[in-house]
Amino acid sequence: MTDNLPAQYTEGLRLFNAEEFFECHEVLEELWSETQGESKKFLQGLIQAAVALFHFGNENFGGAKKLYLAATEKLTPFGDEYMGLALGRFRADFEHCFRELLDNTEDYPTQVALRDELVPKIYWSNGGLAT
Repeated sequence: MTDNLPAQYTEGLRLFNAEEFFECHEVLEELWSETQGESKKFLQGLIQAAVALFHFGNENFGGAKKLYLAATEKLTPFGDEYMGLALGRFRADFEHCFRELLDNTEDYPTQVALRDELVPKIYWSNGGLAT
């Protein structure tokens, strides 16, 4: 599944699934800077998703919401599968993770937290976890 994919890409996905979101961002950003075409926008969406989760986990709710929305906007046009990923599944899990924060109208919500059981994982389009 990963034979034709850049090593930085698969490493970034591994870091994402290990919930090492800042490190994921660093690795994917390096690949993003070298990428051309539509894949560049896709990678930017994955980077923004990782940073959104990083902010959410650090209770920077404004930054988390902003990057959630940016990531979703970037990733949605790529459909349900792209660059080997089950992207539709990821977007649904990502939205589910953020639903409580998105529905909250407080400027500084106190009853919202990133719940471990809702943190999305990235899966290959064949169903396997991207590790």
